[in-house]
Amino acid sequence: MNRRNRWLASALCAVTGSIAIGAAVMAIAPVEAKEQPSTRALPAHALTGYWQNFDNGATNLRLRDVPRHYDLIVVAFGDAEPTRPGGVTFALDPTLSSRLGGYSEADFKADIATLHGQGRKVIISVGGEKGNVPVGDATAAANFANSIHGLMTKFGFDGVDIDLEHGLNPTHLGSALRQLSGKAGRGLVLTMAPQTIDIQTSTSAYMQLIGQVKDILTVVHTQYYNSGSMLGCDQKVVHQGSVDFITAQACLLLRVLRPDQVALGLPASPRGAGSGYVSPTIVNNALSCLAQRRNCGAFTPTAAAPGIRGAMTWSINWDAANGYNFANTVGPYLDTLPGGGTPTDPDPTPTVTTPPSSPPPGSASPSPSAPSGKCTAPAWNASSVYTGGAKVSHNGHTWRAKWWTQGETPGTTGEWGVWADEGPC
Repeated sequence: MNRRNRWLASALCAVTGSIAIGAAVMAIAPVEAKEQPSTRALPAHALTGYWQNFDNGATNLRLRDVPRHYDLIVVAFGDAEPTRPGGVTFALDPTLSSRLGGYSEADFKADIATLHGQGRKVIISVGGEKGNVPVGDATAAANFANSIHGLMTKFGFDGVDIDLEHGLNPTHLGSALRQLSGKAGRGLVLTMAPQTIDIQTSTSAYMQLIGQVKDILTVVHTQYYNSGSMLGCDQKVVHQGSVDFITAQACLLLRVLRPDQVALGLPASPRGAGSGYVSPTIVNNALSCLAQRRNCGAFTPTAAAPGIRGAMTWSINWDAANGYNFANTVGPYLDTLPGGGTPTDPDPTPTVTTPPSSPPPGSASPSPSAPSGKCTAPAWNASSVYTGGAKVSHNGHTWRAKWWTQGETPGTTGEWGVWADEGPC
């Protein structure tokens, strides 16, 4: 049974069990008749695609025609409200509607409801290459939260994708996302699409934002294209368009996020990006390398992350123009990964396998530190895997892991790093 059929089976059980509860609630208080976003979980391994609300030469299609391989559809893009700082609006592009033979707002809403009925989620993206929604103060943060929640209520969106490439303010945008979470509740789908340069250091705006909202963050799908060469997590230069570029970059986020919060973003066709296109087979190899330490290139992660969420592509429309090669290749492959087919909410801690007893060729040797003074926590070890709440001693201090980590030295990454300093031993 694949991930979609398993989801449908579990959803039927959930609906049956909730009928009696729902009847009791309705007897107590009236229910406001508004279309609310779906609260169903994403599959353990999900395929995400952007749906273009504009015509740029890719195949135009209605939401209901998005192939079933896509679990999460990201509508691109919301627009900045010109008279309300931080506010976001959305309307169907008239040119697109015309070329689809008349695609109305009512049709769009009905299509979202259809996708929900299929167990899929739809969210609104903010930003893009040319779009910008400045959230630079408390007023703009409140406007952002209120307007996005309004769009969720109006259209049935399940959440928001942050694809801002200009002037991101982590403090105020983080506040806005927390306000939105308070309004939308646990079912909120919150994703981000940083560029590779945005995840290179812990002090970047995106990494600061991720650190602020990681407890409500669904998934980050970094754009591994239009990039050039970058440093991987082993501090070696990796070149765009290779499996090593993808895996060594994903490793950076796996140091600070759970595996289910990390996905791989790639173009659906050579026309979908200026550079960085790889065949979907390479995407599958990267997923295999990260999840199982198989099919890697020169870089092999020291520990497997079988909970890796999946892949994202720009865009569904470019995939359609390319015969849906991306969806037809990557979608079925996700079902073969460990845990494929099981719909889950994010786990409090990631699932990782025990790293090998000796590091792979070219990696640093383990370097445990000796406890100092009256330290009682075990000494930090570079090759050990630590999950949230784990405590270690290093340089005479006790350190607590905020989330999953391996190889990140306590005291070297500042307040946004994984280790919280709990003081001298």
